[in-house]
Amino acid sequence: MSAEHRAAVLGSPVGHSLSPAIHTAGYVAAGLTGWRYEAHEVTEPGLAGFVAGLGPEWAGLSLTMPLKHVALTVADEVTDTATLLGAANTLLLRGGVRRADNTDAPGLVDALAERGTTSAGHVAVLGAGGTARAALYAASRLGATDVTVYARRPDAVAALRDVTDRLGLVLRHADFADPAAAGAADLVVSTLPAGAGDAFARTVRWRADVTVFDVLYSPWPTGLAAAATAAGARVLGGLDLLLAQAVRQFEQFTGVPAPADAMRAALRSAAGS
Repeated sequence: MSAEHRAAVLGSPVGHSLSPAIHTAGYVAAGLTGWRYEAHEVTEPGLAGFVAGLGPEWAGLSLTMPLKHVALTVADEVTDTATLLGAANTLLLRGGVRRADNTDAPGLVDALAERGTTSAGHVAVLGAGGTARAALYAASRLGATDVTVYARRPDAVAALRDVTDRLGLVLRHADFADPAAAGAADLVVSTLPAGAGDAFARTVRWRADVTVFDVLYSPWPTGLAAAATAAGARVLGGLDLLLAQAVRQFEQFTGVPAPADAMRAALRSAAGS
């Protein structure tokens, strides 16, 4: 009889998560019997108690909003990436040790590389929230020297300076009132909520050699993604990121190479795309 291994995605709300479909397909394709991946509704105040109640069969947790910051407080170890970004989307449970990591940031790099974008001199980031930090990480790994963040609040951009300083990036702030210059970037990463990027979709003249990564996947395509696609740009979406970060989580949890093609097929099917 195979030993039982469990993993799950936690968050609130979490019922919409596609992670169970991705990871379960991975277990099947990799021939991993006895593995089970679930979704659990967990809020910030409840995370410590949930983690404390887990048995030795638990291999890891995927963490979505609003748990990415509080996850650091329940970990025994925190990776350099999670420390840098001040957020973790992964909690590896092994040998009684809880290790917090962030696979969103390297996942962005992986997804871009798979689509042929391996370098960028200038990067524009739309929005200054938590995912913007992952975009800054990606910019540094792609060799960028400077990043322009488009956001309404200067203080939100200023809060990113500790990250850009440690990454060796020059940080510039641009207001939403004049989005046209974003089209001059080599890579544009939109971390904006649905509808918030419409001004960029209407105003920016996208070049055919620009890469646009919109981290949303529902609704899809966004106005931003549709406009960039019409101009011939290389466009990636939230499903690309969701898969890439899950592949890294899968390998941490199981210790075996992720069957990315099977996981991608399951994701596309679950998303109806």
